[in-house]
This record gives sequence, structure tokens and C-alpha cells, in this order.
Amino acid sequence: MAFDIDMIKKVYASMPERVDKARKLTGKPLTLSEKILYTHLWDGTPEKVYQRGKDYVEFSPDRIACQDATAQMALLQFMHAGKPKVAVPTTVHCDHLIQAKVGADADLKRANETSNEVFDFLESVSNKYGIGFWKPGAGIIHQVVLENYAFPGGMMIGTDSHTVNAGGLGMVAIGVGGADAVDVMAGMPWELKFPKLIGVKLTGKLSGWTAPKDVILKVAGILTVKGGTGAIVEYFGEGATSMSCTGKGTICNMGAEVGATTSTFGYDESMDRYLRSTGRADVADAANEVKDYLTADPEVYANPEQYFDQVIEINLDELEPHLNGPFTPDLATPISKMGEAAKENDWPLKVEYGLIGSCTNSSYEDISRAASLAKQVADKKLKTKSNFTITPGSEQVRYTIERDGFIDTFNNIGATVFANACGPCIGMWDRYGGDASEQDRNTIVHSFNRNFAKRADGNPNTLAFVGSPELVTAIAISGRLDFNPITDTLINEDGEEVKLDEPRGYELPPEGFAVEDAGYIAPAEDGSGVQVVVSEESERLQLLAPFKPWDGKNITGAKLLIKAEGKCTTDHISMAGPWLRFRGHLDNIANNTLIGAVNAFNGKTNFVKNQLTGEYGGVPDTQRVYKEKGIPTIVVGDHNYGEGSSREHAAMQPRHLGVRAVLVKSFARIHETNLKKQGMLALTFDNENDYDKIQEDDTINFIDLESFAPDTPLTLELVHADGSTDTIKVNHTYNDGQIAWFKAGSALNLIKAQNA
Repeated sequence: MAFDIDMIKKVYASMPERVDKARKLTGKPLTLSEKILYTHLWDGTPEKVYQRGKDYVEFSPDRIACQDATAQMALLQFMHAGKPKVAVPTTVHCDHLIQAKVGADADLKRANETSNEVFDFLESVSNKYGIGFWKPGAGIIHQVVLENYAFPGGMMIGTDSHTVNAGGLGMVAIGVGGADAVDVMAGMPWELKFPKLIGVKLTGKLSGWTAPKDVILKVAGILTVKGGTGAIVEYFGEGATSMSCTGKGTICNMGAEVGATTSTFGYDESMDRYLRSTGRADVADAANEVKDYLTADPEVYANPEQYFDQVIEINLDELEPHLNGPFTPDLATPISKMGEAAKENDWPLKVEYGLIGSCTNSSYEDISRAASLAKQVADKKLKTKSNFTITPGSEQVRYTIERDGFIDTFNNIGATVFANACGPCIGMWDRYGGDASEQDRNTIVHSFNRNFAKRADGNPNTLAFVGSPELVTAIAISGRLDFNPITDTLINEDGEEVKLDEPRGYELPPEGFAVEDAGYIAPAEDGSGVQVVVSEESERLQLLAPFKPWDGKNITGAKLLIKAEGKCTTDHISMAGPWLRFRGHLDNIANNTLIGAVNAFNGKTNFVKNQLTGEYGGVPDTQRVYKEKGIPTIVVGDHNYGEGSSREHAAMQPRHLGVRAVLVKSFARIHETNLKKQGMLALTFDNENDYDKIQEDDTINFIDLESFAPDTPLTLELVHADGSTDTIKVNHTYNDGQIAWFKAGSALNLIKAQNA
């Protein structure tokens, strides 16, 4: 039986009336995305039509999921909200703080020793406030959610950008910052700009070496890392219905890499099969009663150009396996072109590591197809040329693949099986046994979702390429980046030329899933007596102090902290890897603030000018001097600033250190919202060329912040070192409610005041 089945049935009970009303109001057939959005309005039954990409709308999500790195800050904030229990079903998953080094057992044991303080804190807070707790080793949040909580037609938010994985089960699942989650935990509405809609029509059928991963790798090449910003991507067509539920999850998962609000698929038989296989026949039965409401109206998919803002069509019969990268997930290269591309770009052809698994590709189907290739190593008298690792997505998957012999198959080719955790995918990989910052240039291939510089192993010289588990496995066997398993052969130990057979696997385990201990701990019915203790001496955890409210005056005399050039992701603003250990201690983790951003004035990282002394130093060190002197500061950035993870630390850290505003050419959606939630000014250049007017010694004055209002640009005066000035116009997307967050000092301050 499913978790929260009564809640799910309640959603389905209200869905027909709300969808029918929305269809009548809009006067047109509806996409699946619109059906889910209109079903989850905070005010209940729809009463007006919302404009895509313009109207801010209040929603009522069905559930929340938090991973341990972001849950710390989210729950520290919720403890200030004045509520005895979360208002909607919520779970915490311990998956980020387990470093991959030796192997599953040893790595999990070490994590339980080094991060026990954090795990104990999360478990006690969960127990107190009615939150389901998944202990270390239970699995990666998104795989566990797909197996246990996701349901067709639902809406959920999660404090991780890859929450979108649940779209594989027909949800609208959206990554948010912790402050957004706290709103919903506290029983308040959740606000989102009504998304635009991108339709992806899939014709034909996947076969041979091509996998669901190749669909999103192709889409990433088309849309780029920001092409999906502000939009939901909805997949449909014969190609969509012909692929597995977990394959759909892979596609939705990596939709975060094109900036999409989320991605989703209409309910079909593959979802029914997956629900039943994972012990949720009751959800499947309930979904089947309203199945016409769990996909788009037929007219939409018949004439998609009339109902989507953009339509992309991909013929799966012609789709080729892809490798994307390095350093960005949207540099898409068909495998047949990789040799040529590698030669042109001087990419090292020798592959040091092949890594499969992660939240993106750790299903039974993924593992079984990869195992069919691993088995050929012995059968065809081959040797694996690259190091090879497997990261199972959940204990249920791990237990089942061990039962079915796949782990033995991998062990036989010298593979390492890591813990059921994020591991190398988020930089929690001790590849070098120490400092990785100056290691040699090298190539790795993996089936993860992101491949930014230093993302996997901390080495800026590692070129990481993203592919399907099947292709990664084949390349690891060959040891070469330019190996095309469709056409190329290998020389075995007998000197014979052999070719790998196409991968084969199972959509679902023939004998069903099995597990002895899934890793779930239910909260106390009454948590009022549970004590949550945080030591003042802790290096890992720190109770929060509220940010100061705005004083109602123009910000003047602000210094430029850094003018960031080029890609500046949340990894650049607040790195993961070893810094994850400080995710619950705002002051300590603030010491990594913007240390990965490239200074436009010297091309260096973590090296900015202190305008008070004229000396250069680290970004956090310089900012702490400004904070001590009470001097406000501004960060300037380029396009798609804050792309990547949902981590709100990238907003909270600058705020904590005294940064007042971030001015950029454009924002990634989640980061812009996070800045607003923390009482920051998130601003964009009205004229992008004004970015070039920002000089290293600038002092910046706000001219008209005292009249801060929706749809009204602000004016900044740039005072240069030579005494000359420039006046520029900057834009913002704040509505009245968000301006109230700014005035109060943060959204949390406002919640606390309202609950007082």
C-alpha cells in the first residue's frame, strides 16, 4: 500500500471538477501541465485564466521532499516558523553526506561516524515535526521518491533541483529553495510564475544502443542550459508511451539541465506497471479511474503547435547515442562524431573512469542493461580498460540487483559498488585521496546529470562527459572516448576482433522488487516531547538568527564585491564536495562564498580587490571586511546566473555576509527566487551592455529604492574611481508579496511575524 493514499485519492476526487472548470474558463483543450497546475491552485476551483510567463500564482503542493544537505537549512528555518507539525506530507532523505571512496560498506560506516551529528539532528527534527525520515544508505532522494511517493497528476516541491525526476510518474515536481519548502510546511501557499509550455513530440521507438538518456541529451543540445527557463517541458507521442516509467524519470531528471521548471509525461501503461511493481496497486487503481485527466486532451497532442509555446520533434528511430560535455551538459555530440570532436578539441581519448548510477540512471532497467554488457567482458575474453563504478539509487534497487546476480557480474570485471547515495555525482568522491585542485588533465564518462568543472572530483582538469549507462559501460570496457559500440570492434585476450552485442535488460525485475530494510523511519504521532539540541560549539550546525529588515532608505555607498564573468552556477557561488559538511552552519559555509566565480577584471577565481585597502584577497575574506565596517556590497554577474542546483546557500551566504543586491544579465529561476526569499535585491540590466560600465573600483548608489514597486525599474548611480558617474536602469520581477519579503528582511521573518 502507498504512503498517503488518502491524500492521493483526495487529489483525484477534486481533479475532474477543477480541470473541467479550467477548460471552460480557457475555452480550449488543456495540456497535462495545465491540468495539474489548475488542479493545485491555493484557492481551489479555478476562477480565472492565468497568463503563461507573466502571472504569479499561488499553489498548494501535495508533498515536500528534502535531501540532507539542504534539509538542514530548511528545517533550521522551519523551527522558527512557530508550527508544531508540517502541514503537508514531508520527507527527509540522507543521501548527500556519504562520500564515495572505498566501497559501499566502508563508505557508509565512515559517513555515519563523521556526519552522525547532522543525521541525529535531522532525525530528531523529523521525529518532532511529523516528517518521514530515510536514513543514510536508504537511497538517493529522487529514486526513493519515484519508488514510494510520486503519483500521476500530483504536485510536489523538493529542496533539490532534480526533484523534477518525479515527472517520470506524471507529476509536476519542482525544485525549490528551502525557504519555499518552509512556506508549504507551515501551511502557506507556494508562489510560482505560471510557466510557459514546451512540447516535445517523440515519434518512433528506442532500440539497440539508444536509451532514454539520449532523448534528454539531444533536447539539451537543442534548448541549451537556459532554453527551458520558466517553462514546463511536456513529452508525448508514440515514443513517449513506448518507453519505461523509469526511462521517463531519467529524461525529466535531466530537464533541470536546460533550466526547465519541470518536465512531465502523461499517464500511461508503463506508469501503471511501475506503480504495481513498487507495491502501489492502490495508486494505480485510483489513477485509472481518472486517467483521462492525467494526460493532455487528445486535441493537444494532435495539434501541439496550437497549445504549446514551442514544439520540438524527435524521431527515436533515428536518434543516435550521445555524449554531452565537457564542462557543460548541453554540448551534445552523437557518438559517431565523438572521435572527430575529440581530435578538434584535443580532448584526452583515454578514459580514466566510467561511472554509472546516480539519481538520473539507477533503475533496475539501467543496471540490467549495463550488466548485460559487463557479462560480455568475460564471455568475449575482454578486459575492462577503465576504472568502473556503480552507484545504486536505492536500497530496494541494490538489494534486488544483488539478488538477481548483477552485482556479482560487475564485481567480476573489477567494478566498485558505491553506497546508495549521491557520491561522485555531487562531488562527494575522494578520487585522489586529498587535494584534487591541481591534478592532471584527464577524461571520465558518467551517466549523471551535471558535468561542470570540478563537479565530480574537484579537479578542474577533469573533462567529464555525460551518457547513458549502456554507452558509459561500453566506453569503460574499451577505455576510449571515441569508441562507438555500434560500429567499432575490440581486440580480446586471444587477439581476436570482437564486437559488443547490443545491451539488453528488463523494464522491471521479473521476480519483483525485494528489500529487507528500505531505511524508512516513521515520525512520532506526537512530537511535542522531542527535544532538538544544537550545541553552540558545533562546527556543523548553527541556529539561525533573523536577517535585519530593510530600513526604508536608499542603499548608498555600496561597493562592488565581484563582477563575475561567464558561467556562474550555484557550484561557483557555494561549492559542494567537502563544503557539504557545513551546510547546517551558515557562518562556516559562508567561507566558500563565490570562491569559484571568475573575476572579470583579472580572470582569476577567489581574488578580488578590497576597495578600502587596495589589496587583493579571497572573496569571503574581502566581504567580511566590508561587513565589519557596515558597508553594503553588490555582486554583478553574467547570463543565467545561479544555474544548477537549488541550494539556497548560494543566496543565504552572500546575505549573511552583507551583500545587499545581485545585478546580472539574467537569472536561473530557482536562484532568483532564493535571493528574493532571503531579502536580497535580485536585479537585471535593462541594457545588457551596461555590464561593461561596471568598473573594479565602483561605488554604487540606489537612487529610487524608496519607491520600490512592482513593474517599476530602479535607477543606479555608478560612481567610478576617477569621480565620473554613469546612471543605469535595472529591472526586477518583484510583486507586492515579494517586496514585503524584502522589507521584512526575509520571507521567513514575515512568516514568523504572521504566526506570532
